[in-house]
Amino acid sequence: MRSRWALWLLLALPAAGLWAREPVDPAAQAFQAHRSHVTMVVEAQVVRTLPDDREGSRHQRFLIRTQAGVTLLVAHNIDLAPRIPGLLPGEPLTLRGEYLWNPKGGLLHWTHQDPSGRHAGGYILRGSHRYD
Repeated sequence: MRSRWALWLLLALPAAGLWAREPVDPAAQAFQAHRSHVTMVVEAQVVRTLPDDREGSRHQRFLIRTQAGVTLLVAHNIDLAPRIPGLLPGEPLTLRGEYLWNPKGGLLHWTHQDPSGRHAGGYILRGSHRYD
């Protein structure tokens, strides 16, 4: 009787979508739905670094690609958080920030704490070092 239940579970759970699911990529979901102002955590790899944006608040800028293949521009405020030194293409990162949709993939910003406490804080995790 036990083996019959085990066989049923092996067949039924994947069919019901309750087992062996693909990991969810929140950036891919927001991109496909054209959603903005979504706070999310994404795992991604650095594609390339870009020159800093020095107009107004200074931002370190770089491109990342999520696990689902969505390309995001990261605008990391270096007036409020430390710069991430020596980013290299292919380097894995975990980022928490606010996503803004655009046709090229999107923008991730607020990857730092809000000193006024009015906005959800974010971070960038590189190995065991957290930048926020």
